[in-house]
Amino acid sequence: MLLLISKVMETFSNKDHWENVFATKAENEVSWYQPIPKTSIAFLETCNLPLDANIIDVGAGDSHFVDVLLEKGYHNIYILDISANAIDRAKKRLGDKANQINWIVSDILDFKPNVKFDLWHDRASFHFLTSDEKINQYLTISQNAITSNGFLTIGTFSEKGPTKCSALQVKQYTETSMTELFKTNFDKIKCISEDHATPFNTVQNFLFCSFKRKA
Repeated sequence: MLLLISKVMETFSNKDHWENVFATKAENEVSWYQPIPKTSIAFLETCNLPLDANIIDVGAGDSHFVDVLLEKGYHNIYILDISANAIDRAKKRLGDKANQINWIVSDILDFKPNVKFDLWHDRASFHFLTSDEKINQYLTISQNAITSNGFLTIGTFSEKGPTKCSALQVKQYTETSMTELFKTNFDKIKCISEDHATPFNTVQNFLFCSFKRKA
C-alpha cells in the first residue's frame, strides 16, 4: 500500500512540475524549443508512411512536429503529454486544425493505447525516465503499441549532453546503450548525434535513433 501511495504521489508531483512549466514559460523560454523540428522531419520521411498511418508523438508538449504532420497530410495523429497546459497551448496554436488531432493527457507510464501505431516518435521525453523499473515499463508499453514492422524514433541527451533538464535529472545514452536497450523487439535503422541550439544560445548534444519493430 505504501509503495502504491508513493507512486501516486510521484505521478502527481511530475504532473504538477510540467503543468507549472507550461503555465509560466512561453514556448521560446524552454530549452527544447524548435520552430522547425528538422531532425524529426528527416526521420519521418525515411519511414515512407502512408497518409493514413497511425502516428503518435509522446511527451510532445507544444512541439511543432504536429504542425508538420498536418501539413504533410497525415490524418491519424495522436499527441500525448502529461501536461494539460501543454496540450491546450498546442491546440490554441493550431486553431481549427486541432480538431483533426487525437489529444491525450497522460503520463506515458499510465498510457493504455486502444490502437497500434505505425510510428512512435519521442523527442526529449524518454530520458526523464531514470530508473530501470520505469525504463522497462516504457519498453513494454511502446513495443506492445507499435505495429509489426512499425517504426520507433527516439531522441535523448547523449553522453555529451546535459545531465539535467527543467531542473530534473535525466539519463544520458550512447548509440550502444540505446541499441542494447531496444534490441529484443526492434532492429536499429540508424543513430545520429545532433547539437541542438537552445533559445538561450547554449548547445545540447542529442542522440537520435530510429528502430523498426520486429515482425
